[in-house]
Amino acid sequence: MKFTPGDISLAQWRAIYRGAALTLDDAALPAIAAGAAAVQEILSRNEPAYGINTGFGKLATVRIALDDLATLQRNLVFSHAAGVGPAMPVAIARLMMALKLGSLGQGASGVRVETVHMLAVLLEKDLIPVVPAQGSVGASGDLAPLAHMTAAMLGVGAFFVNGQRVPATQALAEAGLTPLELGPKEGLALLNGTQFSTANALAGLFEAERLFRAGLITGALSTDAAKGTDAPFDPRIHAVRRHKGQAEVAEALRNLMAGSAIRASHRADDPRVQDPYCLRCQPQVMGAVLDVLRQAAATLETEANGVTDNPLIFTNPTEALSGGNFHAEPVAFAADMIAMAVCEIGSLAERRLAMLVDPALSGLPAFLTPKPGLNSGFMIPQVTAAALVSENKTRAFPASVDSIPTSANQEDHVSMAAHGARRLAEMNDNLRAVLAIEWLAAAQGCDFWPMPSSAPLEQARATLRAKVPHLDDDRYFAPDIDAAIALLAGGALDEPTLPGLA
Repeated sequence: MKFTPGDISLAQWRAIYRGAALTLDDAALPAIAAGAAAVQEILSRNEPAYGINTGFGKLATVRIALDDLATLQRNLVFSHAAGVGPAMPVAIARLMMALKLGSLGQGASGVRVETVHMLAVLLEKDLIPVVPAQGSVGASGDLAPLAHMTAAMLGVGAFFVNGQRVPATQALAEAGLTPLELGPKEGLALLNGTQFSTANALAGLFEAERLFRAGLITGALSTDAAKGTDAPFDPRIHAVRRHKGQAEVAEALRNLMAGSAIRASHRADDPRVQDPYCLRCQPQVMGAVLDVLRQAAATLETEANGVTDNPLIFTNPTEALSGGNFHAEPVAFAADMIAMAVCEIGSLAERRLAMLVDPALSGLPAFLTPKPGLNSGFMIPQVTAAALVSENKTRAFPASVDSIPTSANQEDHVSMAAHGARRLAEMNDNLRAVLAIEWLAAAQGCDFWPMPSSAPLEQARATLRAKVPHLDDDRYFAPDIDAAIALLAGGALDEPTLPGLA
């Protein structure tokens, strides 16, 4: 794909996260060159300019001699490469690099064309720096993670090459590249920004979108398994409330259940006046989830196309302006919104699962086993889902409401966007397992009825049954859950015709 800094759609960012190749648009080069020339002009004035010829943070008043500018930038990178913890997943680290390319590629950071070009080449050759995932507070930028990314470009640290860790100097040499030598301001430009937080938030958003769609399908399948009614999905109900997401979810659920023989079998004689909320209120809950995810997506798309460096370099007139674009508060808020949405998808799914295993509510055999008592069936899988949902509730506490002063109180309010975004991966993992268990239970419930469900729901059941057979007598259950999780992770229920971010 042609990569035009500042003009990348959410769909393109999703494609990059999924592994799409990219090539930097040559149209960006003049602006990059102009920014680098502006830095040289600022230096020629012999005036103090933060991060160009001064120290950093609390040391901004310390003037640096011209002969030491290269050392200043190199020292910055190595001193800030202080991250800990497991390495970023390769897909997210790759997305972070692309986000940094998009920021630097707009010319407002003052880096040279060759520096931007090296970042683009690393992406093209799929050389992904090994970046410890912990150590950023989301302002002044994601310093520690981006320092590790930059250190690898300088030949220090390591790259992931075909899934293997390779020392940076070796990986660069084998790719025909030489370690980067930093020019004035370039270390700061590479380190300062929200790209780590934004990459993790976007990854969390894209996985949440996929699981949202899966949750619509498992929810519809559970509704049919319990012989629930589709009356609450009538468009007239949702038109009078006016929420867009709610109306779209109701329409999706109607379409998923359309033509179901199970639904038709009890349409004329349904003893239940109203279904439990977990079935009846799916449009209201999942619709609100959809609206929140879309709002978070709008914020993150804007952030992904922005420049989050400091200071920023402007031309006409040439000037370096210090500001606070590195502060990741928008990302922190978006990540918190996604976390709440992920939590609620799982919470509703677990309640449907609990309803299915309860014969008093579902009308199905206890714990979905033909021989309850001798067999426990889905008793403990529901407990597992409950545990995962509760774990997600604790993780959903807003990260953005926290702050801790850093850099001797110079950086006295921070966003906490980094770990707020990073937690989304584990929350999505938990949600995926909850939906996998519901999928298993809903398919099992439908198996008890002699008639089929709708065409799309039968397809969902067939997809599962190709990997996991019907549960007659108790068996070692974990492989069944693992198989369903793997299917969801591969996008087996990510039906693009269902509502999503776009």
